[in-house]
Amino acid sequence: MSYLLIIILLPLLGFLINGFAGKKLPKIVSGIIGSGTILVSFILSTVFLIGFVNGTQQKIDVNVYDWIVLPDFTITFGLLLDQLSVTWLMVVTGIGFLIHVYSISYMHDDDKFHVFFSYLNLFIFFMLLLVLGNNFLVTFIGWEGVGLCSYLLIGFWFKNQDYNNAAKKAFVMNRIGDLGFLLGMFLLLYNFHSLHFGTLQVAFASTTASHTLIVAITLLLFVGAMGKSAQLPLYTWLPDAMAGPTPVSALIHAATMVTAGIYMIVRANFIYVLAPETLQFIAFIGVATALFAATIGLMQNDIKKVLAYSTISQLGLMFMALGVGAFSSGVFHVVTHAFFKACLFLGSGSVIHALHGGQDIRKMGGLKKFMPITFWTFLISSLAISGIFPFSGFFSKDEILAAAFEHNKVLWGVASLASLMTAFYMFRLVFLTFTGEFRGTEEQKHHLHESPALITFPLVVLALLAAFGGLLGLPEVFASRHFLKDFLSPVLGGAKPIGEEAGISHSTELALMAGAFAGALLSIGYAYVKYVSGKALPANEGELKGLSRLVYNKYWVDEIYNLLVVRPVMFSSPVFHDIIDRTFIDGAVNRSGKLSLAFGTQIRKLQSGYIGFYLLAMVISIVAMFAYVFFIR
Repeated sequence: MSYLLIIILLPLLGFLINGFAGKKLPKIVSGIIGSGTILVSFILSTVFLIGFVNGTQQKIDVNVYDWIVLPDFTITFGLLLDQLSVTWLMVVTGIGFLIHVYSISYMHDDDKFHVFFSYLNLFIFFMLLLVLGNNFLVTFIGWEGVGLCSYLLIGFWFKNQDYNNAAKKAFVMNRIGDLGFLLGMFLLLYNFHSLHFGTLQVAFASTTASHTLIVAITLLLFVGAMGKSAQLPLYTWLPDAMAGPTPVSALIHAATMVTAGIYMIVRANFIYVLAPETLQFIAFIGVATALFAATIGLMQNDIKKVLAYSTISQLGLMFMALGVGAFSSGVFHVVTHAFFKACLFLGSGSVIHALHGGQDIRKMGGLKKFMPITFWTFLISSLAISGIFPFSGFFSKDEILAAAFEHNKVLWGVASLASLMTAFYMFRLVFLTFTGEFRGTEEQKHHLHESPALITFPLVVLALLAAFGGLLGLPEVFASRHFLKDFLSPVLGGAKPIGEEAGISHSTELALMAGAFAGALLSIGYAYVKYVSGKALPANEGELKGLSRLVYNKYWVDEIYNLLVVRPVMFSSPVFHDIIDRTFIDGAVNRSGKLSLAFGTQIRKLQSGYIGFYLLAMVISIVAMFAYVFFIR
């Protein structure tokens, strides 16, 4: 247990050192402290992983101390380390360390360098708490903590009001989802008198609770996941999160916050398999989100916004996997997505760094010859996310598509369409950014160069992981065992929705793979013909009409929310403030204070200082007590 506590507490220590003493330290020291704490946590996590792989490490489920003790139940502050949590540990600490190293160079000129690293460390601390909690409440602390840190990091450049607005938007929209999470926990606690995962698993294995109650619990918990993992309709905060520094985008999108919803549902798989209706709803929301976000990605011109909508789309595929009962497939895609999406975001940051803040792909082009390392790593990760064999995304995405095909052909068709769009808009991004002639200013062209080693080193490592990460989950047609599925089996077991049968033939699986691969190649080929051979450029907003204009403006969802939610709240807030807050709430408080003051003023007059009056009061009091004892009582 001591090593487990060290893994969690080291990032917290880095936060405290940089937060309180970082201003007095050289920037390189702050960077080393921030990165070094995560590196040690990663090394310890690796030791645990090796132990689980070779069978020498047993599950750790330990209560550190009793936290809330009531007659009907006790909630402990406890930690759980098993195959599922160690998988997330490796992603969070491994990818997190590379992002910290990258940030040393990327944020070097920022005056608040030490503050940035303290926030990054705090983010990692809360994410580790989220995945290592042995009950829903400890997980919820980490859940809320990453929400706080996202607010701090998205709005890190707080002098820009637009960035502040983006941070507030992320914070508020996550609170909407978190209300559902809280209500789900309340139902669990009221009906099962525990929030401990192990206790709940035993209880649900033999529960006689109504099916309606189980569906209600799972739906409420999923509402929390919808907010944290940016699913329809609570997704709009994630594209705006691009306001933060690029390392923040990589951390949120690849390794930490957005995967929290996936983790929570996989951890609670023993509840969800009892609610097939909820799983169907999750699958529907997931595939709808995947397609919806993919269509928006087709028209975006901000390099980070393209990646943001691709994240939302990929998260939708992960949720679809969970909805069809393919929990291990969802986890597999979480892992591979962490590899290639972190590389893509950090690669976009390398481009932005070279262009001194430029993010419009219409003003890029030809960067391949100036930034070869960034180009090749970005290309490898783009091939991975597009599902090109033999890169990691091919295996994890096709595994999800195969599960969808087995479950529901319509889901498979829509998800496949979203995947084809992904391949197109990702290579639209690659071709417009790295090929052709440079379309920026002469001053930008004069300063174009490859990024420093602290930026390119994480890119190379992540590109290698994106290329070979598929080895973690080779399908049966290619290997005798699926490593990740077998590794997670003690946690997931045979987790499958009630009434579901497993398995499709190898010939069908190969046909699906071939079809998906061919479709991705065609999408990439179409992007090549249009943007390389045809040298087309995205149209300006004023030139767009009809459906193109609708998609370019992201279906005006933000504007609709502003019209239906924000404006009514802003309009009614003065009324609520003047009538309810000031008149009733403040009035009640103020009046109670005035009443207490008036009563005290009258009582104070009894303190006259005359001994005779005090003796008289004493005699009257004694007589009154005797009268009460003998005549009334």
